Amino acid sequence: MSRTSAVKDAEVAVVGLGAWGACALWQLARHGIDAIGIDRYGIGNVHGSSHGESRMFRTACLEHPGLVPLARRSRELWAELEAESGEVLMERIGAMLIGPREGRIVGGALTAARQHGLDVELLDAAAMRRRAPAHAGLTDGQVGVLEPAGGLTYPERTIAAAVGAARRAGARVFTDTRVTAVEPGDDGISVHTPLRRLLVRSVVVAAGPWLSQLVPGLPLDVVRMPTTWFTPAAAEPRFTLERLPVFMRELADGEVIWGHGTLPGRSELKLGLEDGGRNFRTVDPEGMDRSVSPDDWSVLARILPDAVPGVGALPSRATANLYARTPDGQFVLGPLAADPRIVVAGGCNSHGFKHATGIGEVVAGLVRGRPPAFPLGFADPNRFSRSPVGPRPTPSSAAL
Repeated sequence: MSRTSAVKDAEVAVVGLGAWGACALWQLARHGIDAIGIDRYGIGNVHGSSHGESRMFRTACLEHPGLVPLARRSRELWAELEAESGEVLMERIGAMLIGPREGRIVGGALTAARQHGLDVELLDAAAMRRRAPAHAGLTDGQVGVLEPAGGLTYPERTIAAAVGAARRAGARVFTDTRVTAVEPGDDGISVHTPLRRLLVRSVVVAAGPWLSQLVPGLPLDVVRMPTTWFTPAAAEPRFTLERLPVFMRELADGEVIWGHGTLPGRSELKLGLEDGGRNFRTVDPEGMDRSVSPDDWSVLARILPDAVPGVGALPSRATANLYARTPDGQFVLGPLAADPRIVVAGGCNSHGFKHATGIGEVVAGLVRGRPPAFPLGFADPNRFSRSPVGPRPTPSSAAL
């Protein structure tokens, strides 16, 4: 038997079953592709980027106008996944982008809305005070962009639903399995684990904070992001999800806070601080200290009494999240120039979850030789170097 005809364990392996990897596995399996999904931990675990009970969804993508078509498609696919799983995975309650009209948050959202004809409503400060009374300290120069198509998604539920749908469509899933290297060869792609080598035709590496350990050469930093919840002093209607939908708010000093009101049956608000490169530190995902301390919410504690009075300065609960950051704030999404059999999906930059279902479809299409339905060249993983990025075997490195 020649090397090129070696028996494969599957057509495709998906390494990493966080939000992007789980949705890629779902899309591959639903198109009849023999696929294996592998994760170092369990489904919906707390070690990577896709946990914390809720995530913001919006199509007014201020990070890059080119992401709007991807977000729109993601919203459609979320509905399909809900229909397949029978689970509620998204609360369609709208989203708000708040701040100075020419600021980064509102200005970016309005640019995306103009370029793509999004249905948004521009609210002045007075209308904002009526619509979302929990937001205090709004000056007359601040506005809000209300996007009816926005909402809140449930990350752990979404991942479980996508993996469940993939399994029902025939995918095989291995949890508690650490990948130590991804090695291209003449006979296929070898996915190394401590117990055995899996040989596949192509591989999707969606390893989140561990992506650059499996695909060296990608310029990724891993950022530790505290996640905090607060219990209001009184259960007032202004703190409910209906009156305080998911939001991003740019303050006068340039800091950006985000969050949402209390979920049905819950008493806590989720409120946090955007990184902006100022407040959070880069870490090694292998050795990260997952304990939390006052340092994790000290900046937020200074802001909240004036911005969202009534919730206090001390969180009722806190945890730590991880995400991979690229130099330009955009994803790394696509095949490697050095070996197109390897498709990478990472660099979420803390704004990637809302695109998970759409990215799953894009990745599955790329594996099947089908280009995306909309331009995503700004996410090309090879854009950072004149030399093609390529993997090398690293048997001793950490992975999923």
